[in-house]
Amino acid sequence: MKDFQASIEKLRKDAAEAALIRDLATDKVKREIYDRLNLHFSRLADEVEQAIKSSGAK
Repeated sequence: MKDFQASIEKLRKDAAEAALIRDLATDKVKREIYDRLNLHFSRLADEVEQAIKSSGAK
């Protein structure tokens, strides 16, 4: 279970870093790429979290 929590935390951290880079990027293509990365990491974290809740694991 700790592995899942660590994975969720890492995905959330990666999403935050991608959002920061997106916000600082001056190039439109880079902003779009980092925006997609932010969304992707956030969705993955949400899916892992939901899978844990659905399995009833604590």
